[in-house]
Amino acid sequence: MALIPVSEAQQRLLALARPRATEMAPIGACAGRWLAAPVQALRDQPWADLSAMDGYAVRAAEWPGPWTCVDESRAGTATPHALAPGQCSRIFTGAPMPPGADAVLIQENALRDGDRITASADPLPPGRHVRPRGQDFARGAALLNPGSRIGPAQIALAVLAGHGALPVRPRLRVALLSTGDELVPPGAPVPPGALPASNAAMLAAMLAPFPGDVIDTGLVPDDMDATVAALRRAAGADIIVSTGGASVGDHDLVRPAFEAVGGTLDFWKIRMRPGKPLIAGTWGDSVFLGLPGNPVSAFVTAHLFLLPLVRHLFGDPAPLPRPIFLPTTTALSASGEREEYLRAVRSDDGVTLLASQDSASSAALASADCLIVRPPNAPDVLAGAIVPTLPIRD
Repeated sequence: MALIPVSEAQQRLLALARPRATEMAPIGACAGRWLAAPVQALRDQPWADLSAMDGYAVRAAEWPGPWTCVDESRAGTATPHALAPGQCSRIFTGAPMPPGADAVLIQENALRDGDRITASADPLPPGRHVRPRGQDFARGAALLNPGSRIGPAQIALAVLAGHGALPVRPRLRVALLSTGDELVPPGAPVPPGALPASNAAMLAAMLAPFPGDVIDTGLVPDDMDATVAALRRAAGADIIVSTGGASVGDHDLVRPAFEAVGGTLDFWKIRMRPGKPLIAGTWGDSVFLGLPGNPVSAFVTAHLFLLPLVRHLFGDPAPLPRPIFLPTTTALSASGEREEYLRAVRSDDGVTLLASQDSASSAALASADCLIVRPPNAPDVLAGAIVPTLPIRD
């Protein structure tokens, strides 16, 4: 099977599954999810003309007074009594304006003698220090569009608009398999020839910002029966992700095991560095991704394929990572036939290539906050050239 470009592989992967069906979730369970339908206001906000300051509700045309204070309005009360000419009401921030008043004389500019109030500052125009009804939004207004991700501000807006639940995509279940005879659990003794299994923990951390459940099915030896059994344990997950065993060696068993359980292969091998051996397909209602076992390659391919797939299933209308364009502070060598993703760091001066680009250097990956993207067969570029860059860390 020929190597395919990254962009083609991404589009083919997203085409393997549609966003999940809609469910209504309580507002407290919506953070981090994507809206599946529009959200409209069920009420006006503010619900009435409200005072923006502490002071006195007055008729602006009666400035500078005097007024007789006959009432009090505070937040949490219904509409107060109407004011007759020459009357005012003590009022507090967020309280409803009494009928007959159209401005607030702030308490710093008011002189009070018993119930007699006069103004001590410049004239008041109508509407001063008043938040009119529906200023933020009116009943029926479109507030949030489908495909919007729900964060703290969107939750506050939805609640103020009268909603206690929102239409969202369901939580996802992602199953992880780590293959390789050499792997030992995190924190276990590491005998000669062994390697701590870091991929599952890394991928779980990458998936942590998304609502859902990550199931680690454990370490899988390089054995056909064991690999098939591990895949069967992962059956039913929205996404099944394996790391390792995706290449062409005698002990790379993920592809034949996937086909043995009835999986349908869509593509295999990407024209990219690092991360060429990547498998994608479907098994029942699950999307399967076989990532490379090298942690750096697994990270890069997860960033380019797994995370976009997750966003796509949640209904994100633009799930693919979007590059930013920055000047490189160092010269870059010509690239080969594969698209390259080079670890780098950003600064006020631009983007700087890290010295180590070895695919086995996890220390360099931990230092990086972005990837410089080098298209296939790109020529040398000098320092100062603008290059596409993918952020990988906030």
